[in-house]
Amino acid sequence: MVFWRFCGNFFSASHKDNSCTSDNEIAHAIRFREFLRYNNTITYFCTKQPLVVKKLYILILRSYLGPLILTFFIALFILVMQFLWKYIDDLVGKGLQWQVIGELLFYASTTFVPLALPLAILLSSLMTFGNLGERYELVAIKSAGISLRTVMKPLVVLSVLISIFAFFFSNNILPVTNLKFKSILYDVRQQKLALNIREGIFYNGIEGYTMRIGKKEKDGVTIRDIMIYDHTSRMGNTTVTRAEWGRMEQSADGATLDLTLYNGYNYDEKTDRRNERKRPFQRTYFAEQYRRFDLSDFKMMRTNEELFRNHYQMLNLKQLTQAEDSLLRETDMRLSGLLRSTEISYSFNNQLDSAYMSRIPDTLKPVNRLPVISSLDKTGTLQVYELALNAARNTKSNIEFNKADIEARLVLIRKHQVEWHRKFTLSIACLVLFFIGAPLGAIIRKGGLGLPLVISVVFFVIYHVISMTGEKSVKAGTMDPLTGMWLSSVVLLPLGIILTVKATTDSPLLDLDAWKRLLNTSRKQNRAKTPEINSTAR
Repeated sequence: MVFWRFCGNFFSASHKDNSCTSDNEIAHAIRFREFLRYNNTITYFCTKQPLVVKKLYILILRSYLGPLILTFFIALFILVMQFLWKYIDDLVGKGLQWQVIGELLFYASTTFVPLALPLAILLSSLMTFGNLGERYELVAIKSAGISLRTVMKPLVVLSVLISIFAFFFSNNILPVTNLKFKSILYDVRQQKLALNIREGIFYNGIEGYTMRIGKKEKDGVTIRDIMIYDHTSRMGNTTVTRAEWGRMEQSADGATLDLTLYNGYNYDEKTDRRNERKRPFQRTYFAEQYRRFDLSDFKMMRTNEELFRNHYQMLNLKQLTQAEDSLLRETDMRLSGLLRSTEISYSFNNQLDSAYMSRIPDTLKPVNRLPVISSLDKTGTLQVYELALNAARNTKSNIEFNKADIEARLVLIRKHQVEWHRKFTLSIACLVLFFIGAPLGAIIRKGGLGLPLVISVVFFVIYHVISMTGEKSVKAGTMDPLTGMWLSSVVLLPLGIILTVKATTDSPLLDLDAWKRLLNTSRKQNRAKTPEINSTAR
């Protein structure tokens, strides 16, 4: 504990100068080594190294888990807000219960985990090692003889465990949450707007009726100047009810709307379809009339989830494989059936096939391939040609219809293949983005949510754009499923390997001073070569 307490005090004091460069870090490391040698701490550290490394692992894990959880929920919150913004018109004004909204947001958030988890791993790993580098804790660790690979070991193991969990989540949990989410979202979008009858505006939300209320009293029950059109007979505006005032109340369970009307008339125009000229008109006065309207359509009806269960996003690996095999068999059967029906439509195809005719002896070949036409007159010949033309058109229509159906089946098969590969790409993406963020944070040595956030967003956008491009190419049939779905990982994996190698070998990849020294050295070499060239020219 004395060792790590000193490291913290020593480098926190050094970190007060924010203009420290790599030369200052070297000076700090030399002073740190001299202090250890003077106080005989190196011997103690070498004898107690396993214990110190174990405490170091705990320190690294604590520094990593906090930003990981924080960034994961921030990314998840942003994605949920984007979902709300997209479907805000389908949620507002429908009188949905808080329980339904809570279930919808919960299941929606679980479907966004494949996007939020890789971004959280990338940003948290970059922040963790950026903070360690910015506070010179990595310099202290390396000065004590511990390499960056050793520091990364616990996070590598944790990333592997997260990748295994991501695969389990994608294969077992995500299909169930997708099923719940899609079914609830479908029911919400099909839900009618809540009952809202405003003053002076015709309202047709109740099926079969159109009503207008002139004025609502402050008590919310008494209404005046009521007009109701009854369209249940499907005969137009033939039945109208008008009343001076009334009372409007909903039942306790909200299933019905009860109207009690006072001092009004019922206008009914009789129609007779057999005699359109006679249209008798009837007017009936009432002092009080009771009307009840059914509001069951305004209640949210839950659709059976079994209707969505066969969708490719609701299947695990085993079910996706079985569904893909079934689709392939059905497609092959459809193709073979199309070929058979086409052959049946053209019974003379064998005679027109030169390869088939070459195998028949000349003595058995017919003198005229179409002997029937030669025995017909002009009218009969035209009829035969017309029949043949109609048969060709029917065959063409059949082929076009089957072609569209087969193409739709092939697109569905490719979507199943995309979903099958997606189960694995999420796990690999977590590892690849970790091996980009961790060494990059050690190289840039900047913590917090500033520069690491910008760099993380840039790399994640690159990863997401490549992933979406590959996925759309696979669904369009222009790219193989294996190539398209693994394209982003294949592109970013070499970058992660290069950054890891550069960080573990202390390569000044993003060190401004190192690049300045390199430029100065190259300028001096160019200046030294210039007199030699001039002397040679003379």
